[in-house]
Amino acid sequence: MRAIAIGLVLIYHAGVRQLPGGFVGVDVVFVISGFLITGLLIREIEKDGRISLRRFYARRAKRLLPATGVVLVVTAALTWVTTSVIHWRDFGLDIVASAVYLINWRLADRSVDYLAEDMGVSPVQHFWSLAVEEQFYIVWPLFMVGLAWWLRRSDRGGHERPIHRVLLGGIFVVIVPSFAYSVYLTTQDPALAFFVTPTRLWELGIGALLALGVSTWRLVPRPVAITLGWAGFVAVIASAFLVDASTPWPGYAALAPTLGTAAMIVAGYTSGPAGPAGILSWRPAVWVGALSYSLYLWHWPLVVAATNYWGELGAQRGLLIVAFSVLPAYLCYRLVENPIRFSSNLSKSHGRTGLVGLAFTAIGVIAGLLLVAGVPSTNPGQEQADDAAPALGAAVLAEDPGQGTIAALDAVQWYTPAPTEAEDDLPRGYAEECQVRQSQPEPDPCEWGDPEGEVTIAVVGDSKILQWQSALEEIALDQGWRIIAHTKSACGFHAGMQARDDGPYTQCAEWNEAVLAEMIDLAPDAVLTSQGAEWALADPEDPDSRSTEAMVQALSTQWAALAEHDIPVVVLLDNPAPPLNVYECVADHADALHECAFDLNEGLETAASQVQLSAAQDAVNTSTIDMEAWICPEDPCVPIIGNVLIYRQGSHLTDTYVRTLREQLATELIPHIGEESG
Repeated sequence: MRAIAIGLVLIYHAGVRQLPGGFVGVDVVFVISGFLITGLLIREIEKDGRISLRRFYARRAKRLLPATGVVLVVTAALTWVTTSVIHWRDFGLDIVASAVYLINWRLADRSVDYLAEDMGVSPVQHFWSLAVEEQFYIVWPLFMVGLAWWLRRSDRGGHERPIHRVLLGGIFVVIVPSFAYSVYLTTQDPALAFFVTPTRLWELGIGALLALGVSTWRLVPRPVAITLGWAGFVAVIASAFLVDASTPWPGYAALAPTLGTAAMIVAGYTSGPAGPAGILSWRPAVWVGALSYSLYLWHWPLVVAATNYWGELGAQRGLLIVAFSVLPAYLCYRLVENPIRFSSNLSKSHGRTGLVGLAFTAIGVIAGLLLVAGVPSTNPGQEQADDAAPALGAAVLAEDPGQGTIAALDAVQWYTPAPTEAEDDLPRGYAEECQVRQSQPEPDPCEWGDPEGEVTIAVVGDSKILQWQSALEEIALDQGWRIIAHTKSACGFHAGMQARDDGPYTQCAEWNEAVLAEMIDLAPDAVLTSQGAEWALADPEDPDSRSTEAMVQALSTQWAALAEHDIPVVVLLDNPAPPLNVYECVADHADALHECAFDLNEGLETAASQVQLSAAQDAVNTSTIDMEAWICPEDPCVPIIGNVLIYRQGSHLTDTYVRTLREQLATELIPHIGEESG
């Protein structure tokens, strides 16, 4: 069964589109792990009347930690060689989190972080499932020890309770709330639900229930077992073909592979070779199953490294890479896993075994920290910055428009922020959680500027309006404006329906309805808005009906609703969107910055400015502001102007550059507000 699980995962990670749900192999492993570990602990209770936690944890340590340490060291080296320095810090910390089996929580936090959109895939992303299992291995024995202790205390009154009945009740106490929470969180925030441990405990719990019923499964009639086994087999395989990345997961949908796995385990006791056991006991399947842990560890870092080096692999090259991973997996299995796992010296001392496990964990942690330490803290030439031209950014264009050309890049000796710091070059609104997360439909406004100001400006939209906070706040303080800001991750201010990978973005639509109502009640002197979203769904129920025309209509409808209440709208047009990751390119081409320039028309094709302009053409009481001339003054658009790096994540502007645009933005914005408020 482990062979089936690892096979599904490897084929899926190879990029075979015909198996879009291969990730269900992880759910299969969860059930198997819950079954095996609980069975081991039950047998120990029945034999000794207690559980030796030292012995249990020592076995887990020598089984799991040595191979993990080796793989993490190799992964750190591959990341150093094949990945941009921009990602070393994040991926290095991922490696540290993997070494201590907490990576699933780090990935869960990243999954709801809109600013992590262009980070790329972590080379240790697959460790999330191992982290869930390891957390289960730590907590589950303690849980069972607690149940056994309670049983012994309750038996003192002369009322004996069978251990299996107590364990059954205890396991249901875990499974039921875990499954309920899994269903709830999957509907609310599937990206978060995928990684966190509480949404996965019920899958491991199903395996634990199976371990309790072993004596019953041996009584299942053979014809019933055969039917049950093949039904479970079909459920697992069908899930791999029918489920895809858009399926909310785990939730209800995960019942198919988990219950299918449970059915195969139950059937295996009496079905004989006529059931799936006949295939699963085939020698090659047994060999792959024995190697499955090592294969799982090794294949993904190799796939990521190959993708970084060659670009998109495609299914054929992807399959070759995962096939190649058998070699290091086998060597690790024979030279690291088994020698330590079956060492007679370690078997005699749980303390010594624990130290060996800690040593390999420390090796993984050190490998990740070394990758982090390798990130340069300054730009080339930064130490001479005091003697070079100041960081004027857009301000330099007023006196020397030539600073926005390709030719000017040859004279750049230094720039700020450093590419490795660009991700953190943000307006303070992020630290103050002014941007509502994607999973939250309720508005949560922030106030900027002069709290006593007589002119009230509502700033509304997604991260593309939030990026202007620093300049807007300075202007507001100078002008005596009060700003009420409503921003939401990846959610433009409109009357349509956007979509995420998992379906219609309903939280965005709910947020927009609520914010519009607040705008009408607030009656601000003007609504200033911008967004990066360039399409909406023509059919709100169909995630594939994405359309720019639908977004134009959605914007027009929203602005018309404000116009009906005599609330003017000022649209800050979206800036050109680079077709490349500019700050990563700058880091990798410090001596050839012209490589990081891009065609203006190409940048406008994927920006939202075109739909904004279309919607504004016939809109009442609506005006537009275009800052393009200060962001891309010449074609092609350059990555640095006035010694300031322009772009951070995706098409977002660095806060440093936005601050240099304050005077230009004030010149454009104040007349609109003056006209409206006056």
